[in-house]
Amino acid sequence: MEVNNMSRTRVYELAKELNLSSKDLISKLNDLDIKVKNHMSTLEDEEVELIMDLLRDKPQQTEEVNQKEEEDILEDNLEDIEEERVYKKSFKKGGKKNKKSNKKAVLTEEKKEDEIKIITIPEFLTVKELAEKMKVNPTEIIKKLIAKGIMVTVNQQIDFENAVKIAEEYGFLVDKEEVKDELEILLEETPDDEKDLQPRPPIVTVMGHVDHGKTSLLDAIRNTNVTMKETGGITQHIGASVVEIKDKKIVFLDTPGHEAFTAMRARGASITDIVVLVVAADDGVMPQTVEAINHVKAANVPMIVAINKIDLPTANPDRVKTELSELGLVPEEWGGNTICVPVSAKKNIGIDNLLEMILLVAEMEDLKANPNKPARGTIIEAKLEKGKGPVATVIVQNGTLQIGDAILAGTVYGKVRAMFDDRGRRIKKAGPSMPVEVLGFSEVPEAGDKLIAVEDEKKARELAERRKELQKEMELKRKQKVSLEDLFSQIQEGSVKELNIIIKADVQGSVEALKKSIEDLSNEEVRIKVIHGAVGAITETDVMLASASNAIIIGFNVRPETNAKNLAEKEKVDIKLYRIIYEAIEDIKAAMKGLLEPKYKEVELGRAEVRAVFRVPGVGNVAGCYVLSGKILRNSDIRVVRDGIVVYEGKIASLKRFKDDVREVQQGFECGIGIDRFNDIKEGDIIEAYQMEEIPR
Repeated sequence: MEVNNMSRTRVYELAKELNLSSKDLISKLNDLDIKVKNHMSTLEDEEVELIMDLLRDKPQQTEEVNQKEEEDILEDNLEDIEEERVYKKSFKKGGKKNKKSNKKAVLTEEKKEDEIKIITIPEFLTVKELAEKMKVNPTEIIKKLIAKGIMVTVNQQIDFENAVKIAEEYGFLVDKEEVKDELEILLEETPDDEKDLQPRPPIVTVMGHVDHGKTSLLDAIRNTNVTMKETGGITQHIGASVVEIKDKKIVFLDTPGHEAFTAMRARGASITDIVVLVVAADDGVMPQTVEAINHVKAANVPMIVAINKIDLPTANPDRVKTELSELGLVPEEWGGNTICVPVSAKKNIGIDNLLEMILLVAEMEDLKANPNKPARGTIIEAKLEKGKGPVATVIVQNGTLQIGDAILAGTVYGKVRAMFDDRGRRIKKAGPSMPVEVLGFSEVPEAGDKLIAVEDEKKARELAERRKELQKEMELKRKQKVSLEDLFSQIQEGSVKELNIIIKADVQGSVEALKKSIEDLSNEEVRIKVIHGAVGAITETDVMLASASNAIIIGFNVRPETNAKNLAEKEKVDIKLYRIIYEAIEDIKAAMKGLLEPKYKEVELGRAEVRAVFRVPGVGNVAGCYVLSGKILRNSDIRVVRDGIVVYEGKIASLKRFKDDVREVQQGFECGIGIDRFNDIKEGDIIEAYQMEEIPR
């Protein structure tokens, strides 16, 4: 066995030569104090020779180790025998005295344990049950409860809180008994025995900026597989495909982008093992690329970068690597940990190398599952098909799904009537990592729902109904969105420990200034965290982020878009707009202390048009008006608007219908309006009447 003569050898190449897995070789190298980061790390010729020599001498070393182990065991046994002999001798010397002291020590220890009395009780229990647990007379407990105003008999139930108070009076510490229902027990993932686990194919998601070649790359991978295995194209029946290379399988998920990836992750569906990030060599890192990177980092999933379109004359892979390095993804050839593979989906260049890298990363991840248990998986797509009914694409993650299995997914149940693989072929069972199209659901399940195989269809239906009830309860108890007005009460109740804020401003400097000033307001009761800050108007995206994060939006010298405003009302998201920084800071400070001053909002009452102007001696000009909308009240505030510009704001001095003073004039009627301290009224002016109403805080 010889290693190729080269100045540097990669770990995975040496592992191949030695017929070892990369993981095993890395472990051996670390034992020899040869530090390597991963399977892509390089080794010097001297290090390669050293490991080769050591592995060549392994049988002889093993014999020496075995001999040494035998000697150590014998020595340990002799020491144990000697210790036992000395102990017996000392015990004989002490005689009865020692026995007494030992007995006394045991009694002391037991007494110490008895001092701390702990009982475990459920949410509700009878007086008799509580008395039995504490070993006291039930009559005594009944007396204590009656003294507290609770009239009970021996067989009546009392709640946990009252039981705790009684138990504490008798010197008991109380633990609450966790009662798990059948649904919780079923959802619990039981750990598998190491010997039951078997290697499974990696599940790969391809992500990246639009038009960077995600679909082309997937097509190229599939076509490569077709030419190797069969003629003709693959008919895509489901949103996943299986590719085979070197007798190993890789499962590719067809996702529309990182939004779907994140939505699935948000629903608890962390099904992706590896992400292939596609970046165009002629375009470089784009906004959606950065978003995709952030989503992958948040999911803590290994990433391989495929630098696509290297066949184009404008391609510049080095520029892409530089831009990736700025985002913390340093290519492995530059001393980092990120695997970058140059490919061309159009010209079919580097596809085999990319697949090999995926298999290497999968080997390092040591992906395993137990196929010999009831199936668990995730719904990745679901639809209603004519003639088939509800159809769902499922990735089996553990166990094996078989025809006839009773299944539960979210609030939907069913029985597997038929299964099809990614080529549209009917199959009878599907093991770990396999994508299958499943028929037999009662309704269309939701993407991201966990699929579980259960005992029988009756049990599945019962559990689905139970889940529906729980879902209704959750909707009724929907989490109240935080706002500055009720922040103090929520802090007092303990429901708010962290206040999330989104800042939108007219310039970046304002964003930074606000962010620093606001975050400095954090105290022991509540931590203020700015989760997003940007320049520009408040958009629907900002509102959706605020809704998901239970955040408040603060706008500085900006306004919300119309759609964003409507969405904020629907989602109950609090938007606060300011023109002075200290006002925003003071409002948050006051909200945290529960000292918000009363806030007023303007309520429009009505609009009247000036049709004529009359001069009244000793009074001044009076406007003869026609009420266009709403109503004009005698005590309302008014503004005079001329050609769309406000020329005066003030109060009504007098309001008349003909010669009578009136309190209000409705729409469609004429009236005379005298304006306090304003005589420059003209025909055609619009008088707007409004009131300032206090908003309860």
